[in-house]
Amino acid sequence: MTRIFSSLSTFSLIQLLLISTISEVTADPLHIPVNRRRNSAPRDVHYYAAAADRIRAKYGFPASGSSRKRHGASNSARFGKRAISIGTPGQSMSVVLDTGSSDLWVTGSSCKNCDGQTPLFDSTKSSSFKSSSLSSSSNNAGQTTIQYGSGAVAGTLAQDTVEFDGFTVQGQTFLLADDLTDGLLDGPVSGIMGLAFQSIASTESTPFWQALVNAGDLSIPEMSFWLARESNETGSTTTVDGDTEVPGGVFTLGGSNTSLFSGDIEFLDTQGTPSFWLLNMNSLTVQSQSVSLGSSSQLSAIDTGTTLIGGPSDAVQNFYASIPGSSTVQGEQGFFSFPCSTSLNTTISFGGTAWPISSADMNLGQVSKGSSDCLGGIFDLSLGSNIPENSGNPSWVVGDVFLKNVYTVFRGIASSSSGTPAVGFAQLSTTAGGKAGSSAALTTTSATSTIISGSSTTASATSGAHHSASISSISISPSPSTSTVTGNTTGNADSNPGSGSSSILSRSETTAYGETTYTPASRIRALASSATVLDAAPEA
Repeated sequence: MTRIFSSLSTFSLIQLLLISTISEVTADPLHIPVNRRRNSAPRDVHYYAAAADRIRAKYGFPASGSSRKRHGASNSARFGKRAISIGTPGQSMSVVLDTGSSDLWVTGSSCKNCDGQTPLFDSTKSSSFKSSSLSSSSNNAGQTTIQYGSGAVAGTLAQDTVEFDGFTVQGQTFLLADDLTDGLLDGPVSGIMGLAFQSIASTESTPFWQALVNAGDLSIPEMSFWLARESNETGSTTTVDGDTEVPGGVFTLGGSNTSLFSGDIEFLDTQGTPSFWLLNMNSLTVQSQSVSLGSSSQLSAIDTGTTLIGGPSDAVQNFYASIPGSSTVQGEQGFFSFPCSTSLNTTISFGGTAWPISSADMNLGQVSKGSSDCLGGIFDLSLGSNIPENSGNPSWVVGDVFLKNVYTVFRGIASSSSGTPAVGFAQLSTTAGGKAGSSAALTTTSATSTIISGSSTTASATSGAHHSASISSISISPSPSTSTVTGNTTGNADSNPGSGSSSILSRSETTAYGETTYTPASRIRALASSATVLDAAPEA
């Protein structure tokens, strides 16, 4: 009897181990390489002024007074695009990922002014499609309209099965667009997937990512972004339906990718009722001088769909006043220039670490051909207008100029939870373009910040218990040699890359304004699609 009991115990143990292993595998974070469309418009001062006006419109600020026709900086130049599947059987639709909006929409087969490149969703071919009976406050005569800085999209609400690389939501509400502003989409892009909160959704529906969290489909309710700098190297572009695309980075759903950051992730609680991903800016420095942030609110939207950094008039003016030789740009309201020979040393803090911004990212290029003055990456967002106190609207919008310099994690909560969403930042690994041995300039203490190590699952006592957001061990095989990243050496895949592998880790390109590190397309694909999870970190 004892021997039989022992055998049953062993069998039960094996069953438990198998169940545990299966559960762990299904809960692994999903690492997804994304592409950007290479914009053919010249990236001159007019290009960035157009981008600034679209940001102003998106966040409710008045546009600049320039009557010049704007061009460039279209929505498809946002963080990146990725194909999702809608319907039964699934129809593949490329969408832009945007943490600065909350709606999911795609163009339908009845779209009036979509160009020939735009893939269209045909609802008649989906057996699971339903015209939604829901209504929204932006509904007019059966049409729902979503406003963006660069235009608007209108259509009818619908529900269908939406699948994103293995994650599925049944009956996801989305907008089936039949009318949109000319130029809102460029190339083979069908729509936008918003990754902010339901409160700002024009469709008033639960965003796709939030539906996954509410259903418990993500073991860790997080989305993480690494934004790759565009490389000019041969072979880094691909052609899709005649459209030139470049690697945009890696999006991780359900956790983070430890090969892309080093050290700790610093989480800070979002501010106010969840809408945009909002943090309070704590400090801004330039040339080692602290910049007065003025009397305006320092509420800051962390937005992967934004190219620049925009802020209130007084703070932006104070920033450039600290740079010798800076001046306003004639004809482009809200922009400032500085001598191209000046290397800007800039940091931003949201209550904890002061994160440095590359001087190359702060320098947008010459104001005009042959000019010795260059355009600054921080612009005047408000143009003197005031944000009403406690309105919930951000005074700052923080986009790619900053986000290319950090690894960013957005942590949500289930709708039934009483917790607070958070945004986390971490230093880029050298694999992801960070500089070896570099560290953030300053660190301060904040009651709402939480430091999470790549190998730790316990947060500081002041903030309570938090789940670890990382993979403790992954194997990356970009070449015949293999490098392994573990939680104890988070993000330092390059510390022992293996024979012959160093040439694919990164390359540096020296420009007139400093050194910028790029990551080749082959490496981006390896960091995402070739990553094999060996051991997921346990929860706290």
